[in-house]
Amino acid sequence: RLKAAGGASKRKKDAAAAGKPKRPPSAFFVFMWSEFRQQYNAENPNNKSVANVSKAAGEKWRAMSDEEKAPYVEKAEQKKKDYEKTKATFDNKESASSKKAKTQNDEEVKSEVEDEGSDEENEDDDE
Repeated sequence: RLKAAGGASKRKKDAAAAGKPKRPPSAFFVFMWSEFRQQYNAENPNNKSVANVSKAAGEKWRAMSDEEKAPYVEKAEQKKKDYEKTKATFDNKESASSKKAKTQNDEEVKSEVEDEGSDEENEDDDE
């Protein structure tokens, strides 16, 4: 169990290290991180629990009308558009570099095969 969890975190680190863009936050997370969390922590300075903040944010989010949620939805949509542009750029760079690497690997394998073929021809000449 611990081994599997460690492997998952390593993959996440590898993806982050490769410069892969992070997924954009939802409208709820835009609301929670931009405004609500700071306000809640100011009103409840002794609170150390992340779960309490999340629970209170969820309750307030559900109580909000669509008009009140609209600015957060718009921000989330803008972040999603930015993410999609960044991801497209990243994917294009990745595909170009993977094609280049594949071409180099194919050339190396091809040259190895040609080298082996010349060794076999030399053996035939000896007989």
